[in-house]
Amino acid sequence: MTQDTTASLSQDLFQLSPDRQTHLVAAACKLIDAFLDDEAGLAQSNHVPARSSSDARPSADTGRANEGGPALTSVTLNALGAALDVSPFSLQRAFKRAMGISPREYANAKKMERLRAALKQGSDVAQASYAAGYGSIRALYEQAGATLGMSPGTYKKGGAGVTIAYAIAPCHLDLVLLAATDQGICFLAFGPERTALIDALRAEFPKAAQVMEDAALLQDSLEDVLRYLSGDLPDPDLPLDIQATAFQRRVWRELWAIPPGETRSYSQIAEKLGMDAGQRAVARACASNNVSLIIPCHRVVRGDGGLGGYRWGISRKKLLLALENKNWNNESFALTADKS
Repeated sequence: MTQDTTASLSQDLFQLSPDRQTHLVAAACKLIDAFLDDEAGLAQSNHVPARSSSDARPSADTGRANEGGPALTSVTLNALGAALDVSPFSLQRAFKRAMGISPREYANAKKMERLRAALKQGSDVAQASYAAGYGSIRALYEQAGATLGMSPGTYKKGGAGVTIAYAIAPCHLDLVLLAATDQGICFLAFGPERTALIDALRAEFPKAAQVMEDAALLQDSLEDVLRYLSGDLPDPDLPLDIQATAFQRRVWRELWAIPPGETRSYSQIAEKLGMDAGQRAVARACASNNVSLIIPCHRVVRGDGGLGGYRWGISRKKLLLALENKNWNNESFALTADKS
């Protein structure tokens, strides 16, 4: 495309109907998915020996060429824009508005989904990495730590082999349970009963090798959480060992950016991510947060001022917001979490 054509497309794109933009993004996703299929086929053919001399290794363009449609040589905005006859800038805006992430982040997330699926089906790490389209084990491990929250081998076993330590302490919100692997905090929960909290932890990590109470090991981290809950610490800043998609991480980064004592609505977060109607997606990302307080999902409320949902109860959300606004006292925190 010429510079004049690109400028024209950039101006025209957002004069198109929402349905047309949706179709454009769907087409981009289809192209990316096809490209990932080809990458996976090429990676597997390069690492899995052919069964006979007649078994030809597929080329990177085999699947797309047979379909006769546009082909990608890489997942870049320029390549996508050329294939769809739209400016890269306009495509980026439309994609982020619809999906909440960039085309590159979408491609990375899809590769990780393929990796997870292959691991769950019993493939070893090498087989799963090639099936997902990673050209080497090194490339996989360079990306997996930040996305899976644990090594691919550990994820394949559903967390088997991981030792999780936990500690429980009383606080103004009944009891708080804090749990961690040797990599960082993996779970934080509130509730009135110890047994129920431990059951919730075990349900979250059913294949952990060991789930044990170790107050001494977690003393410093738990003290940070309790200091926050007493109003003496703005935010508990602790290392994390959590799983997340690319979109969830983008939402959580926005939550970290909300200062204590302030709130944002689900729609405001969605708009910040370039999504016009992404409130529900933002709410789901908040609900998937296993480390409340450390990732402050309690600071997100409904657009009408209502509190919205909270995994550990609306009363606890109300009290956390009151704490951060400094409009609280010990008597108000004597409320049980079951009261509204």
